[in-house]
Amino acid sequence: MDAQFLGIPELTETPSVAVVVDVMRAFTVAAWAFAQGAEKIVLAESLDDALALKAAHPDWTALKDGPPAPGFDMVNSPGMLRSVDLGGRTVVQKTTAGTVGALAVKEASLVLCAGFVVAEATARLLRTRASDSVTFVVTGEDGRADEDLACAQYIARRVTEAATDPTEFLRRAAESRAATELTEGVRQGAHPDDVALCLGLDRFPFAMRAEPQNSLMILRPYAVPSLTGDAQT
Repeated sequence: MDAQFLGIPELTETPSVAVVVDVMRAFTVAAWAFAQGAEKIVLAESLDDALALKAAHPDWTALKDGPPAPGFDMVNSPGMLRSVDLGGRTVVQKTTAGTVGALAVKEASLVLCAGFVVAEATARLLRTRASDSVTFVVTGEDGRADEDLACAQYIARRVTEAATDPTEFLRRAAESRAATELTEGVRQGAHPDDVALCLGLDRFPFAMRAEPQNSLMILRPYAVPSLTGDAQT
């Protein structure tokens, strides 16, 4: 598999297969939302779009980066989300990096959103697809965020080497700028357990696939068989 690792500004053409990585915290939060029962996640283009979707669908749950804000039900924190019952709900998510990256590659034939918590399922899905070329979108810090790059490199390695040791990749993420800012309270809307939850390797058994639907980009959990074969939704 030929793997490219690009920041959002470096996306000059639409890839065939894209894995959009945001470890701290968008796609860790998305995975937790599905674990808490969410049916789907709408990836919003802007805060105004997120609020408009929420206004049009009052039963939907909206979340964003940063501190709490009027119109939003939650913030982008796995530590805060893990105690919320989202059974059957639709979540609208708008973040600074993760959702932007997914929307930037929405024309790709396969768009996966990932973090360490779904690393194995994501790698297994890529193995079943046997893709010749995969573009990993490193969303944080215009492609320089080491937690996202480490996760992307780990998933890419794990596609071909299932026994890859995660230790060094997790260490890099734990020592990243994002982890430091979360730990020191620089980033608002954070929980003390956020970093540990973002580093929870393979916590969930599903991958996450985003697809256009009625002008929206919809993210859903995607079950991947444990044995070699075609992935099934």
